[in-house]
This record gives sequence, C-alpha cells and structure tokens, in this order.
Amino acid sequence: QVQLVESGGGLVQPGGSLRLSCIASGSIFSIYTMGWYRQAPGKQRELVARITSGGSTYYADSVMGRFTISRDNAKNTVYLQMNSLKPEDTAVYYCNNYYNTYSWGQGTQVTVSS
Repeated sequence: QVQLVESGGGLVQPGGSLRLSCIASGSIFSIYTMGWYRQAPGKQRELVARITSGGSTYYADSVMGRFTISRDNAKNTVYLQMNSLKPEDTAVYYCNNYYNTYSWGQGTQVTVSS
C-alpha cells in the first residue's frame, strides 16, 4: 500500500517562499508521473503542477513562473518550490500519482497572509 506524506507548509507573508516535499513509500516511484494538487476552503481540489518520470513538467496558469516541481527518484520524493506566494495560494497541498491516484495523504497547509 502506497503512503504519501507531505511536509513543508506553513504561514508565510505575500511574496515569500516555501518548499514542499512529498515522500511516497511502497511504490516504484521513479516510473510514475507525480502531481502536486491543492484544495482551498470551499473549492475543489485542483492540479498545480506535474512531473513525468523523465522530468517533463506542466504547470497551471495560476502558478506558472512562480512554482517549480522537481523530483529525486533515489529518495522517492517530489518537491514543489513556491516563490512569490500570493494570498490566493492559501490551501492544503497534496501530492499524488497523476494517472493512477493513490489514497490521499493528509496534505500540508500553506497559508499566505500578512
């Protein structure tokens, strides 16, 4: 059974940065496309970014140029570097297998506020 553990969230002022991490245990991590998602209060979960096994990336328009997704297959870890954060980035952030969704982890809360 695959377990996803997200970390790195917190409270940050507008314009600040955070780096999220997600460790996936119990799977052949390196072959899968992984995604970062977020869910704000009262809204549906949305895809923020994804990265293929080969390192190709995709970003939602709302985060393009501010967020960077990366992965370390040796560590079964996917990262999300978030710069120039805005209040509208406030949400719980999750990672998951993009094409074959695992059970969702607890996520990590990101709050952008002055």
